[in-house]
Amino acid sequence: MSAEWRTRCEAEWTLHGAPMPDSLDWKCVYEAKPFGRNLLKNPAPHGLSKDTPPPEPELPEVPTRGPPRFQPDGDFSGWTTSVEVLPYDTTGIPAGAVICELPQYSWFSMEQVVDLKAEGLWEKLLDEFQPEIVIQDWYEESQVHESIYQLHVKLLAADKSTVISEHTVSPTEDLSTYSHTWKEVAHVFSGYGPGVRYVHFLHRLKNKFMMEFYPTLFTGSSVIVRPVNTSS
Repeated sequence: MSAEWRTRCEAEWTLHGAPMPDSLDWKCVYEAKPFGRNLLKNPAPHGLSKDTPPPEPELPEVPTRGPPRFQPDGDFSGWTTSVEVLPYDTTGIPAGAVICELPQYSWFSMEQVVDLKAEGLWEKLLDEFQPEIVIQDWYEESQVHESIYQLHVKLLAADKSTVISEHTVSPTEDLSTYSHTWKEVAHVFSGYGPGVRYVHFLHRLKNKFMMEFYPTLFTGSSVIVRPVNTSS
């Protein structure tokens, strides 16, 4: 019976040539569906879709001047979050100048660790076949600052501390144009070598507070494994 499930997995996921040990419970592997689905939990905490433009900020007619905010609204279950409030930027302000208001910026960080074996992948496949691990993310062109987004993804060994491969993105925004669209960030890990067991996904988005709160939103974060042989 297990051999039948193995044949089914091999045919459906085009795993010809991949190591498929008899010791695995192939029915469980098939039901886990480790290929082609998003392995991140809660990929759109703001309830937004990349297929619809980001919402325009709703600003009151009179500024509320409420207490500073450094974290956007949303359901961030599944994510580990943290906030880094940045010091005021006084660059270019002459000594003795009277300052009425300065923007205060903060980084809002969200991270997840994906356990590849728990998601249905097996050691020999990861070590020898090395399927593609595809990363994708979408962030809002918010005009908050010239640096509003950072991504750092690491492929980790079984000890969760040894980094086998990593990819970092820290774009600079062109503030001279404004289209207010979603911007895509994507990367494909391939030929990364043996030992990968976890994917650590971390991104940071910059927010601004100046009488009102101005967030930078994101959506569609994903980690997807594709059954493509990349070990050669």
